[in-house]
Amino acid sequence: MDAIWDRPLAEWVAALHSGELPLAEPSRESERRIGQYDHRWHAFVCPSERIEQDLAELEQRQGELPLLGIPLAVKDIIDVAGLPTRCGSTITSPDPVAESAACVRALESLGALVQGKTVTTEYAYFAPGPTHNPNAPGHTPGGSSSGSAAAVAAGMVPLALGSQTAGSLTRPASFCGVAGMVLAHGSTDLAGITGLSESLDSLGLLTRRVADLAYAWSAFTGTDPVTSGGRVLVWRGSELDEIEPRMQQAVDRAVQVLREAGVEVAELDWDDHVRSLAVDHTVIMAYEAVRERADVLERIDEVSQPLAELLRRGSGISADEHQHALYRRDRSRVHLAAMISGGGLIIGPAALGAAPEGISATGSPVLSRPWQALGLPVVTVPGVRTAAGLPLGIQLIGQPGAEGELFRMGELLETGLAGQRTDT
Repeated sequence: MDAIWDRPLAEWVAALHSGELPLAEPSRESERRIGQYDHRWHAFVCPSERIEQDLAELEQRQGELPLLGIPLAVKDIIDVAGLPTRCGSTITSPDPVAESAACVRALESLGALVQGKTVTTEYAYFAPGPTHNPNAPGHTPGGSSSGSAAAVAAGMVPLALGSQTAGSLTRPASFCGVAGMVLAHGSTDLAGITGLSESLDSLGLLTRRVADLAYAWSAFTGTDPVTSGGRVLVWRGSELDEIEPRMQQAVDRAVQVLREAGVEVAELDWDDHVRSLAVDHTVIMAYEAVRERADVLERIDEVSQPLAELLRRGSGISADEHQHALYRRDRSRVHLAAMISGGGLIIGPAALGAAPEGISATGSPVLSRPWQALGLPVVTVPGVRTAAGLPLGIQLIGQPGAEGELFRMGELLETGLAGQRTDT
């Protein structure tokens, strides 16, 4: 199994279909790795208790399943039958749920095998769990898809489910040095996922490389990625917060890779929209969270201070303020669609910098807020690292329907950036 573990998902599946690799081997190797390594990283909340049963059922229905035998980790806001959904909180029920979320059922129908539930921040907001960054013990893995990103980065699973409402998947992918994808808002069924904001919640995937993201997304959606070759607009992010010099260097390296490959590159001139979207995102999220999580509001004294503050803030936002934020977002969405029509993309920093030291906080989501407000698909590309070896992710942002271009450009960048280090 060691000889195949680092190969692309498509090669795993081919080896399983051909019989070169026994069907149970990837899942059992994943189980072994979780047992061997997770005491260091604390990525998992609980293991699946159905692995042998699921394997037996999978053996009975073998066919041309595109994710045959692939080990899968699931963020603990997403229901998995037979396991509790605790959402990183002490106020949730410890009882197992009866039915898996729609996304889990879909992946299982394609042959994936759930290995267990992974750590999330409390209700996918700010209060972190115990997970460490496998690239840097003692540093945050980011949040809220903390455990899913760490599980992939540590080599315990090749595929994990996460989610994003603000920066919950893009930032952990960047900090942990893995490939991540936020699916376009509304593009998939979120039934069985404990959400925070109907207008913002999106499903996410995490893998070791961009090619695996493309493979898993294509299998999950039943869609063949289409490429178009549009131009790329460079977004620096500095209008929202101070970007670390190391991350600025990473973006510059990425732009250089694109230009050397003959890609048309220009600067994004959209600062006013970006600032407005970042602010409006916080309004939309708070207003909807207090209504989406009315059950938590009833027990507000039992949750963390950040979550309580979000709900209290949301209680003070009027319906008019919420509608005005949505109106401004919609106008920006139309404007941006015209700017990056024909498969064009935006490239920029996935986080302010490398993963901060300590696990009591998960870092700032500000660089994801504008794009999450717009509901756009985003791919985080690993490759560049600091001189000390900390990952620095690049995010690619596109329009719904341009996922193929996100993957094509992501693979180009991943190859061109592999092994590069910043100067400081």
